[in-house]
Amino acid sequence: MLGELFQPMHLLLILVIALLLFGPGKLPQIAANMGKSIREFKSALSAPDEIKVAAPTQQAEQPAQPVQQPAQAAQTEAPKQEQKNA
Repeated sequence: MLGELFQPMHLLLILVIALLLFGPGKLPQIAANMGKSIREFKSALSAPDEIKVAAPTQQAEQPAQPVQQPAQAAQTEAPKQEQKNA
């Protein structure tokens, strides 16, 4: 059944419809883009499954500081103020 789909007359009909839809100027670009995408797909399938991680930059990275809730911030500031008053 699938073999009957790709007969020369059917392929010719598909080509004529594509020519009418996209025009003669666009067909070479479409074919080139399809070829490029097929090549990229094949290379992605054959490529090993590796994750490449970029090297860290030379800039000093600061550790993430925990975010305090407003109520916690007020509690931590109160003892500091008492120490200053004493």
